Amino acid sequence: MDGGGSVLDVIVVTIDGPAGAGKSTVARELARRLGFQFLDTGAMYRAVALAAIRAKIDIRSADLLSNLVSQLDVRLNEDQVFLNGENVTSLIRTWEVTNIVSLVADNQDVRNRLVEWQRAAVQHLPTITEGRDQGTVVFPQARCKFFLTASATERAKRRWSDLQERGQDYNFEEVLTHQELRDERDRTRPFGSLIPATDAIHIDTDGLEIIQVVEILESWIRKSVSEPH
Repeated sequence: MDGGGSVLDVIVVTIDGPAGAGKSTVARELARRLGFQFLDTGAMYRAVALAAIRAKIDIRSADLLSNLVSQLDVRLNEDQVFLNGENVTSLIRTWEVTNIVSLVADNQDVRNRLVEWQRAAVQHLPTITEGRDQGTVVFPQARCKFFLTASATERAKRRWSDLQERGQDYNFEEVLTHQELRDERDRTRPFGSLIPATDAIHIDTDGLEIIQVVEILESWIRKSVSEPH
């Protein structure tokens, strides 16, 4: 992977961080305010996880998963997610998908394939993109990089609340335990691991409303865009 040279002349803002830090919500609102495209990379991985569930393959089999992703077409259209032409926007948000998405993301061929999709998606449009490795692997030369964090308890509360709103009644402790396992897996995977870019701006979202986080990041972005580059 060459560092995304084809997108260097396009404004790309990366937002990385652990699950539940508020990346997607913040990125979506920032994109709306700035008139940028929003790229939800987590939705791409979730779509692959959904495809694996449907295919009933062993997700721990690198070969089976690699073969599967080579046959998939995942596209994002605003807030809609399409898997081989089917709208799977709501289907990728189930607990079943959440439980395995990190395992799917451990596969190097999956990550390589998705990096290709992600870079292709921003070739011509200013973009806010969020994920785990956007500022380190996918767009290392992005104009502006952020790393959002929050305490494990706060992040689990957000995830649990989101599940409740979707009618998925899970125990909070179960959500917290799963999140801690996912955090460890994200931090220790050999490629695309969850580490902040050396030039990323760190934002702790504990105790902050979404609108406050958005305004902090928007201020940084507008300043960066206005400066010579």
